[in-house]
Amino acid sequence: MKNRLTRRAPLTALTCALVLPLALAGCTTAREAEARANANNGSAVQCPVEVNQSATGAVRLGWQAIPGANLLVKDKGWIEACLPNVTVTWIKFDSGADVVQGFGSGSVDLSTLGSSPATKALSAPLNVDMQVVWIDDVIGAAESLVVKDPEVKKLADLRGKTIAVPFSSTSHFSLLMALQAANLTPGTDVKLINLSPDKILAAWSGREVDAAWVWDPVLSELTEHGHIITGSQETAAQGKPTFDLEGATRSFVSANPGFMDTWTALQDHAVGLLTGSEQASAAQSVAVQLGSTPEAVRSQLKGYTYPRATEQLKLLAALPGQLKATAEFLATQGEVAAVSDLSAYQAGVYQTSIKKAAK
Repeated sequence: MKNRLTRRAPLTALTCALVLPLALAGCTTAREAEARANANNGSAVQCPVEVNQSATGAVRLGWQAIPGANLLVKDKGWIEACLPNVTVTWIKFDSGADVVQGFGSGSVDLSTLGSSPATKALSAPLNVDMQVVWIDDVIGAAESLVVKDPEVKKLADLRGKTIAVPFSSTSHFSLLMALQAANLTPGTDVKLINLSPDKILAAWSGREVDAAWVWDPVLSELTEHGHIITGSQETAAQGKPTFDLEGATRSFVSANPGFMDTWTALQDHAVGLLTGSEQASAAQSVAVQLGSTPEAVRSQLKGYTYPRATEQLKLLAALPGQLKATAEFLATQGEVAAVSDLSAYQAGVYQTSIKKAAK
């Protein structure tokens, strides 16, 4: 069967704003438009993998402000250059919870989301028909609990305090795990409030928030007036790792295997640049997308582990069991209604394109 994207009329800036209310920035930027134009006339942007001329139509790609390969691919305009007959719309999301809603409403095809929201999507009552198609990173110190009061040295010192966290995110999951280990009960011993990263940053100077578990680049900004007492690397060491993932609707994946092969090859290429000798140059592109500096991005990259395609296969083999274990914990917290059978989480992982990229 010919690899083909589902055809849609291109979205204008106005229709993006109307159709995609969850997105902070819905439409293709001038940089992406220029990249596509350059790709079409053979100038400027060079595709670093084999150009795919057979894929046509339109695709809606979600992204979050998380340093990694996806932002390098976005900034370089490689999707547009390597898939010249595809119309690309980039949609910015605040959190994985918003992405899950986007999948449910049919307003995004493929997007970044954490392992916790992916688990909720694959569990009851949502049962979203999506698949994990790539592991962006294994989260470490890049998601941590930062506190204002210099006298607070450990989680127990936060008893009676307020902690901000984006609900249904990987940070929320890690926070719940850490509180359980410290014998602190949310709602009784500590108050949790649901704030997106940008709103956490805005609230930090006031009295509403005493601490926050969040990711870079907001985390780095908060530490200028606070200090870290624990992080996701510690909950991972306790057997509860978290990941940033790329997910896609099953219908999109099954209809567009050629697009998925090219997209995956680009992700793998970008990871090689981020983790290799060209990291300094790659960090400049990521910094553009984050509105940050290359130096800050290189520091943030240390808080994650970025696996190549060959390494992903082993991680993906274990991922369904980890998603099920995450669901079991979230069920105890009332975050999911029921834990799905392992087969549901196995079916929620797509490896075909990664296997091709790993050869």
